[in-house]
Amino acid sequence: MLILAPMFWGGNVVAAKMVVGEMDPFLLLASRCVGATLFILPFAWRFLGADWPVIRRAWPLLMAYGAVGYALFNGLLYVGLTTTTAVNSSIEQGALPLIILAANFIVFRVRATPLQIVGVLIAITGVALTATHGDLARILTLDVNIGDGFVILACLSYAAYTLALRFRPPVHLMSFMAIAFSGAALTSLVMLQLFGTGLGSFASLPDASPKVWAVLAYVMVFPSMFSQVFYARGVELVGPNRAAPSHNLIPVFGALGSIIILGERPQAYHYIAAAIIIAGIIMAEWAARRRKGTI
Repeated sequence: MLILAPMFWGGNVVAAKMVVGEMDPFLLLASRCVGATLFILPFAWRFLGADWPVIRRAWPLLMAYGAVGYALFNGLLYVGLTTTTAVNSSIEQGALPLIILAANFIVFRVRATPLQIVGVLIAITGVALTATHGDLARILTLDVNIGDGFVILACLSYAAYTLALRFRPPVHLMSFMAIAFSGAALTSLVMLQLFGTGLGSFASLPDASPKVWAVLAYVMVFPSMFSQVFYARGVELVGPNRAAPSHNLIPVFGALGSIIILGERPQAYHYIAAAIIIAGIIMAEWAARRRKGTI
C-alpha cells in the first residue's frame, strides 16, 4: 500500500501539469474533491451508519483532515505547477519524509539522533537547490520560483496532516475517508469561489477536451481515493515515521512520468539535488535503524 500510494501521487503531478493553461487549477481541485466524495460514498455508506455515534462527536476534526491533507495540499500543488515543472515538483515532494521527521521532533518531541538531524539538513539543501534552479545564492535575494514555493508549502501542509493522523478518531477507514473527502470538497468549493474562476465555471466542463476528462477521471479515483486509503492505512499500521519514507517514491514516479509523458528534460541541478536528498534520507534512515537496533 505504501508503494502504490506514491505511484498514484506521482501520476497526480503529471496529470495536473497536462492541463495547465487549459483548466483553472482550482476548478481541477474542486472537480477532483467533489468527484472523489461522490465516488467513495457508496462504498462507505454501511460503515458510516455503524460509526455515526463517533462521527457525530468528531466530524469537525474528520473534515479538517480533508481540508488540510487533501484540499489545501492539492490546491497549493496545482497552483505551483502553473509556474514550475513537474520534475521540480516531484523532487521537492521527495523531501516529505525529512519534513515529517523534523515536524515530529518539533511538535511531539520525538527524539532524533544528531545523524538524523544532519540528514534533514542535507535533504533541505537539495530541496533549496531545486527551488532555486541550481543557484543557492538566489535565496539571499529571495529570488525563488513562486511555483516551487507553493509546492514546498503543499509539502508542509501534508506533513501536518500526517502528524495529525495519530489523533484520528476510532472509526472505520472508509468512514474516515468519506467524511474527510466531504471536508475537502467543501473547502475546495470555497477556494474555487474565492481564488479561482468561481462556482459557475463548472458549467464549462461539458465542453472540456477528452484530455481534461481523462485527467479528471484519473485524479478523482487513483490519487484521491486509492492513494489516500492506502496511505492512511499504512500510517495506521506502521506509524508516521516508518511510513514517511514511502514518499521517496513520489519523485521517482513523478520524474519518470514527466520525462516519458510530458517530455520534460531534467537539468544537471535536478540530478545533483536528487542525489543530495537521497543522501540525506539514507543518512537519516540509517541513523534511525541503528538507534532502534541498540535499544
